[in-house]
Amino acid sequence: MFNLPLNFTKSKSFTRSLLAAIFTSSLLTPYLANQPAQAQVQQYCQLSPKAVKEKENLRLAALRGNSEAQKRYQQILKQHAQEMQACRNRTWPQNQAIWLRLYPCDIQPGLLDHMMDRIVNLGYNQVYVETFYDGRVLLPAASNPTAWPSVIRNPGAEKVDLLATAIQKGRQRGLKVYSWMYTINFGYSYALRRDREGAIARNGKGQTSLYVIDVGTHVFIDPYNERAKRDYYLMVQEVLRRRPDGILFDYVRYPRQAGSDSIATKVTDLWLFTAATQEALFRRAQNNKGLDLIRRFLGKGYITPADITEVDQLYPQEGEPLWQGRTVPSAQKALINPAQRQPLLQWDLWQLAVAHAMQGILDFVALATHPAQQLKIPAGVVFFPEGNQSVGQGYDSRLQPWDRFPNSLQWHPMAYATCGDVSCIVPQIQRVLNMAKPGTEVIPALAGKWGGSISNRPSLEAQMQALRQFAPYIKGVSHFAYSWQYPDHDSDRKLCRAQ
Repeated sequence: MFNLPLNFTKSKSFTRSLLAAIFTSSLLTPYLANQPAQAQVQQYCQLSPKAVKEKENLRLAALRGNSEAQKRYQQILKQHAQEMQACRNRTWPQNQAIWLRLYPCDIQPGLLDHMMDRIVNLGYNQVYVETFYDGRVLLPAASNPTAWPSVIRNPGAEKVDLLATAIQKGRQRGLKVYSWMYTINFGYSYALRRDREGAIARNGKGQTSLYVIDVGTHVFIDPYNERAKRDYYLMVQEVLRRRPDGILFDYVRYPRQAGSDSIATKVTDLWLFTAATQEALFRRAQNNKGLDLIRRFLGKGYITPADITEVDQLYPQEGEPLWQGRTVPSAQKALINPAQRQPLLQWDLWQLAVAHAMQGILDFVALATHPAQQLKIPAGVVFFPEGNQSVGQGYDSRLQPWDRFPNSLQWHPMAYATCGDVSCIVPQIQRVLNMAKPGTEVIPALAGKWGGSISNRPSLEAQMQALRQFAPYIKGVSHFAYSWQYPDHDSDRKLCRAQ
């Protein structure tokens, strides 16, 4: 199950040399009690202020124990769900999602109802609920067999299943509820486990991600580590027992470093210096010469003509050094002088190292998505459109080979560029569409808020209008995040001030 086949398929985004190298009551009036409320769906399928107020009054009255209000509230939820779906069916995009993080305080009565109502009010028919983040998982503490602590650890709430409840309340309102999970980023709690130390990724400078990024809760693992793979696979299975409508995998990459380190230009920049990753790399050698040179390159970061000469003398019966993905042109075979062969071999070794690091991401994605595909639950990958770029002879340090993700998965590119308008956002989506395989479902993620700009980003209205040109190739869009639409409510929920 955990030894997935290596797939050295051709990529469209990395340099050709690399391609060649590898592989979210009393208040009721008589009118409200006896007449069906009309949702009055407006532009972007958002409900009218009148419809929103009527529903909220019913919710509050029902929360106070008014049985008639409870009955009418349930009726209006069903009505809004039907009207919302009818609007989405005739309005681009057909699927509009929002990203949502839940907190321990959200177990308070009425809070999930309030959030899900607000999501429908804004015209969404899908919600991506963050299920695994910052080293915590949204599973009940009393039935959490995973390697991570539960999000909810409130005394007396050990059996509360907030994920299952969110799925139920979302569907009650016509929302499809996806689980959104961190992937290679296992969180700080995982790093605290001494029995998992070997699973934490390290670069050639002896650093883990704790040393190279500011967010101290982010800990990236070695995607080749069998223990890490088993831990994650078990967690995905537990999440899928709740039967979400889909599952999304975020942080399918290595950490992004700062400054000049944001571009990986040498082998010590790569996250190859753990036992499992190195053993897998050595297995790519196809003869003794290849294995010996891989070891020398990994140990020093380079090879010399003297290394080549020595390897030739150690294994005189072999021809050219070989490893997976390496083909040697006839002209290169004719080169006898080690000084002439050195730059060519060193370049090939560099390409092998980069491709091996990326293949670890691809293999881990295949592992993570397998349980969902078995259950025929849609699975998707979340990525940065620039995460797979080459820069000169270096590569974006995230090494995110999204253009090699299978088209059986949903692609969720995060178009988060900031330049004050849409001029830097549209090219990101255009690039993904240009590189997507036929049949790939591309669902852009936009960052922003309705009705105004935020963080040097234009309003969601402006961004949506700009992406409209990509219909019908794009049928779904998501918005980051609920907390950006309702920042005060998000803060209150964190601190248990929300009612």
